[in-house]
Amino acid sequence: MTKISKRFSGLLKTVEDRIYAPIDALELVKQNATAKFDETIEAHARLGIDPKYTDQQLRTTVALPHGTGQAIRIAVIARGEKVAAAKAAGADLAGDDELVDAIAAGQMDFDLLIATPDMMPKVAKLGRVLGPRGLMPNPKAGTVTADLAGAINEFKAGKLEFRADRTGIVHVRFGKASFSGDNLLDNLKALQETIDRNKPSGAKGRYWKSLYITSTMGPSVQVDVTALQDIKKES
Repeated sequence: MTKISKRFSGLLKTVEDRIYAPIDALELVKQNATAKFDETIEAHARLGIDPKYTDQQLRTTVALPHGTGQAIRIAVIARGEKVAAAKAAGADLAGDDELVDAIAAGQMDFDLLIATPDMMPKVAKLGRVLGPRGLMPNPKAGTVTADLAGAINEFKAGKLEFRADRTGIVHVRFGKASFSGDNLLDNLKALQETIDRNKPSGAKGRYWKSLYITSTMGPSVQVDVTALQDIKKES
């Protein structure tokens, strides 16, 4: 059994056994982010879906208005002039067959992989390596595209790909403890709207079962999803 530290035990006492209004939940999570580094704030949404069925799978992207607060390393598989174009647009790694071979050999020094459509037959052979890490490029996620500059800029600015795991839970980082409560709320609202907008056609019954937010080293807090959905975005 995992031993709970005195620090964490103390933080747990600040969280009541109830569902919190969105801004109150965010402020409490920020308050409990007491580690010596800028903790990441994460959302964990349990949805009423069974991803083993194709019509109940959720995989998409969200553009967070205030970004994630984290720098990501982007690799691009392309050929010819597009390799240079990718590097000029800010890709950390870019190449053709040599990069494919390097990834096949286990070199995974990146957080996101983008590929041009013409390179997908070669990228498909990397499924065993990329699949388990959730790094396989996918058109629906915007990671298979000919517009490399646009995709690189969007992901560097805070666009995130996410998917429901096999138990129907979505795990997404959406900011840092140093963000203001309002900025975190904007990001969380964008995530909620994206999940609602991409509701799988086969979802049955109640779609949102629960939503919890937490910091890297802090306890989780349950958020009132209905109240979050009722928040109107400023035009």
